[in-house]
Amino acid sequence: MPLSRKLVALTAAWLAVSALAAEPPPRAPSRPVTERAFGISVADPYRNLEDMKAVDTRSWLKAQGDYAADALARIEGRDAMTQRIVALGRSAGDQVREVTRMPGDKVYFLRRKAGESQLKPVLRDGSNGADRVLVDPEAMTRATGVPHAINYFEPSWDGTMLAYGISAGGSEDASLHVVEVASGKALIEPIPRVHEGLVNWAPDSRTLTFNQSRALPAGSPATETYLDTTVFAIEPRAPGGKPRPLFGPLVNRDLKLDRLDVAGVMFAANGRYMLARTTDTTLPEGRLYVAPVSELGASRIAWTQIASAADKITQVEMRGDTLFLRTYAGAPRGRVLSLPLATPVLARALEVVPEPESGVLKDFSLNRDAIYVDIQEGFNVRVRRFAGPSAKQGVDAAPSLAGGTTRAVPDPARAYADVWLTHVTWTEPPRLLSVGAAGTRDTGLMAGVRPSGTPELEVSEVLVKSHDGAMVPLAILRRKGLARSGDNPTLLVGYGAYGFSFSAGFEPRGAAWLEKGGVMAFANVRGSGAFGDAWYRAGFKSTKANTWKDGIACARYLIEQGYASPRTLGIWGTSAGGIFVGRAVTTAPELFAAAVFDVGMLDAVRAEESANGITNVSEFGSAKVAAELPALLEMSTYHQIKPGTAYPAVLFIHGLNDPRVDVWQSAKAAALMQASTSSGKPILMRLDGQAGHGIGSTDEQRSSKQADIYSFLLWQFGKARLTP
Repeated sequence: MPLSRKLVALTAAWLAVSALAAEPPPRAPSRPVTERAFGISVADPYRNLEDMKAVDTRSWLKAQGDYAADALARIEGRDAMTQRIVALGRSAGDQVREVTRMPGDKVYFLRRKAGESQLKPVLRDGSNGADRVLVDPEAMTRATGVPHAINYFEPSWDGTMLAYGISAGGSEDASLHVVEVASGKALIEPIPRVHEGLVNWAPDSRTLTFNQSRALPAGSPATETYLDTTVFAIEPRAPGGKPRPLFGPLVNRDLKLDRLDVAGVMFAANGRYMLARTTDTTLPEGRLYVAPVSELGASRIAWTQIASAADKITQVEMRGDTLFLRTYAGAPRGRVLSLPLATPVLARALEVVPEPESGVLKDFSLNRDAIYVDIQEGFNVRVRRFAGPSAKQGVDAAPSLAGGTTRAVPDPARAYADVWLTHVTWTEPPRLLSVGAAGTRDTGLMAGVRPSGTPELEVSEVLVKSHDGAMVPLAILRRKGLARSGDNPTLLVGYGAYGFSFSAGFEPRGAAWLEKGGVMAFANVRGSGAFGDAWYRAGFKSTKANTWKDGIACARYLIEQGYASPRTLGIWGTSAGGIFVGRAVTTAPELFAAAVFDVGMLDAVRAEESANGITNVSEFGSAKVAAELPALLEMSTYHQIKPGTAYPAVLFIHGLNDPRVDVWQSAKAAALMQASTSSGKPILMRLDGQAGHGIGSTDEQRSSKQADIYSFLLWQFGKARLTP
């Protein structure tokens, strides 16, 4: 770099931090704890911050939140960034999600119209019929002053009733409601603590099943929250109908269920059997049991076990009296089996969709006479149709759709011969297409547009060599023709857990970043399912280090290829992606100018002491197991922060009502990083008292958060300054 450019860069970096240097953020109260386990000494200098009820903790959090809010508000161009993001979102049209086709040509979906705050459940009666909003969470927001959101919804087979869950303030602590579709009349009193969308209707549309958590006595440890949940059944139209226990650890003691076996009982629209499926809410593998629907009202149901977690079943669907299941047993990239429920012996199941020769079988769905499977290769997903035993390799459901992400829309009643497919690319918004014997047509239900004036994009999908030679998929988005000068604001995004993989998608608000000459890069690091189960297991528990080492390799690639430099490269990870971003930053801080730790899992050692953390032991491990503690310490950002290290600028983001990753994880890591960094760069903690994990956030909250992230990064890259 020429001396003049180097001097400008150093001056910009100094200005970026010096404006805050006069007023450092308040120091956290520290009451250190050191514990010894399995011969390992584990220091925890901010254990006290786990007590969210403590006055000094609450006071410190408020001061931190106020400090960050003030700094972010003073970033040059931040308000203009917010306005641009809002404008891009509105000009892109309505957002439509969770489309479900039901019998009688009825279509249910969630929609947020341009300019609205929340998604609302909508019924379209007839493919070209009028739309009717069934529940308005914004009305509850106006009445209470607290944001409300729909967590899940489930229409009855006959279309007369809608069950849905709604929660407040991003808490995801949903209550179950049932309304009459025709009148909107409430049919039951709201049932609390129905967190999961494990809500299903019996074939006659009279009985509804749901999973409810226990009401815990005061003082119960948080780890009890999701233990010993029970599936109940209720008849919403029955006078004085009360929920009755149906399935669970406290109901079926003879089955010897685990306390963390969280179950749902599901049905086929015209089937004679009901299926009980358990998971620990984190990993999809669990137990499967079957019983006749005729026993639904019996005082004791004779459940027959079909499978356990060892059978590696990750998805189940029913059509009539046949069970279809996705498994990776003997097929690391997935396959689909079928099993008649009249003789439910898993060993006799037939393979109906083989493991794909290339790509990964990520999902499948059924209609009247076919199986549709989603196969991911790289960042693209295609749908293949399998009908009959002769079609062992299937056919492309929509061969005219090139690239992008295509997925089948659920037809839970198996009522239709055609299939609806969503299709989206990195550069074009989603469309909802009907594919059948008469050809392919656009349903018009997803009618988003690419906002006018946004730049044409150039997309590169590459493989990056990691530390051990593994090739990591990386997708890079930039404005067409943007020079690789090393001066571009670049953001590397990763996750790497639960087998989740990024695929091509369209984010109109992201144009606000790309318009600034920004680059977006998405990495399917190990821990994702980019290449099947083996790739997932290579970033799992004791192999978790590959997750952030893959991220570091991608960061170095972006620098070497001239997309960015260490002064213009940022990294972002959300939730379990906190491990990805946190350990990349603590391992190779010299590569990054800034980082965003978004509702991140940052203290992997103590996580299992929280309500949702205990459900994640199956994914990350337990500090109470000698063989797993070392890997937890290694993946824990909090325990890898070292004093006197020149860390990049960091923006911690958290909602105070987060039920998935407790806010104390961000608090402890932020406190230690503020006390440890030697770079002088800001370590800010952006807090939202009316948000949680991001699920249920209003459109305004999402736009504000996105604007803060982009503005913070531009500030730290020397592209914006802090105003007085």
